[in-house]
Amino acid sequence: MIPLTSVLDDVHPPDPAPPAPAGPRLLTAARLGALPVLGLYAAVARGSFRRYATYLSATWAGAFTNTVFGFFIAYTYRALWEIRPHLGGYDLSSALTYVWLCQALLMPVAAMGGGIENDLEARISNGDIAVDLYRPVDQQGWWLASELGRAGYHLLSRGVLPMLVGGLFFRLRMPAGGFAEAALTWCCFLLSVLLAVTVSFALRYMASLTSFWLLDARGVRQITLVLGMFCSGLLLPLTLFPPTLAGIAEHLPWAGMMQIPADVFLQQRTGSALASGLGLQLGWAVLLLGAGRLVQRAAAAKVVVQGG
Repeated sequence: MIPLTSVLDDVHPPDPAPPAPAGPRLLTAARLGALPVLGLYAAVARGSFRRYATYLSATWAGAFTNTVFGFFIAYTYRALWEIRPHLGGYDLSSALTYVWLCQALLMPVAAMGGGIENDLEARISNGDIAVDLYRPVDQQGWWLASELGRAGYHLLSRGVLPMLVGGLFFRLRMPAGGFAEAALTWCCFLLSVLLAVTVSFALRYMASLTSFWLLDARGVRQITLVLGMFCSGLLLPLTLFPPTLAGIAEHLPWAGMMQIPADVFLQQRTGSALASGLGLQLGWAVLLLGAGRLVQRAAAAKVVVQGG
């Protein structure tokens, strides 16, 4: 005699046991594929670009401010270079161009703040960073993509407009040479600007992550800001510093934010000097991003998420 339960099992097999709940899985490039990950970061950069493009009044006010300060500094430089021609290896036209290049790069590299650090530190302070860390995306890559979108917008708006106004009132130096040489200079300049933004982001990202331990990273950020203003060439070209100090400052990461991009545009760096300048920027970008990843890993270990 066949048991009734056996017959019923043949007609309606028992449901399989539900799988054990799995913990959160972080989607890496290997799981998603390289192209979807790049598409995600591209979408983040586009969203950041559109976000800053929304505030047109702030853009015009910022461009006006950059232009006004550009005039103040340009007239100061002109008075100085008329007394000391070829000071620091720059003629008057190159020195004036240097002034307006620094004003054009001021917001893209966030030399005086205004980057992603405000949003990041706010999310750390209010605890929203816990949700961010749980999302299936690399936090450093996400914030870097957002920073590149912001920098791209400011380069096209608060970078181009002051340069155009400066060119109307001063004799600025554009890349010289034939078409191929000028095109190469422009390409190297844009590459140098991209590396400058990356280096600046990496420095500010690590400074903001100190909020996990200090709760308020404004002190660390102010120290980084002062060092950046002094060592980047924003206030004066590094070649005007005393030789020993200039030799040190030219090899620090901040030199890659202003001094190197400006020298590339002015063709002060050509040949091996150009390669060494771009190599210095690339080296610091890789080193600082790697250090930032280690700090991020240590900070994530401090996060405790409560709730069901």
